[in-house]
Amino acid sequence: MFTSVNTRSASVYKRVAVETGVQAADSHLLVGMLFDGLLQALAVARGAMERGELAIKGTQIGKAVRIIEEGLKAGLDPAGGEMTQNLGALYAYSVRRLTEANLRNDGAALAEVVGLIEPVAQAWQDIRSQALQGA
Repeated sequence: MFTSVNTRSASVYKRVAVETGVQAADSHLLVGMLFDGLLQALAVARGAMERGELAIKGTQIGKAVRIIEEGLKAGLDPAGGEMTQNLGALYAYSVRRLTEANLRNDGAALAEVVGLIEPVAQAWQDIRSQALQGA
C-alpha cells in the first residue's frame, strides 16, 4: 500500500516532535507524557471498540499495556514504600482489566481503567503545577 508524501511527512514530523519533547523533558514531565499517551491510547481503543474495529482496538490496548508495564510500572522507585506498592498494585490491576477488555470486547473494563488512571494522572499534573508555582 502506498501513502502520500504528505502523510509520510506528517508522520515524520510527529515522530521528531515527540522525540524532541522527550529529550527536553525532565523525569516528572516524562511521566506526565506517559499518562497522556496512556489516556490517548485508551480513548482511541474505546472509539475503535464502539465502531467494531477490532484490530485498532487491540493495537491501542496493547500500547496502553506497554505504557503501563514498561513506563509507569517500571519507573516506580522500589524504595518508595507504601506509595510505590499501591501504584504497583493499581498498574497490575489495570493491566489485568485491559487484557480482559481486549479479550471480551468489554467497554466497561476499559472505562474502569480510565476512571482509575485519570485521577492519578491529574494528581501528577497538579504536583508539577504546585512545584512550578513554588519555584
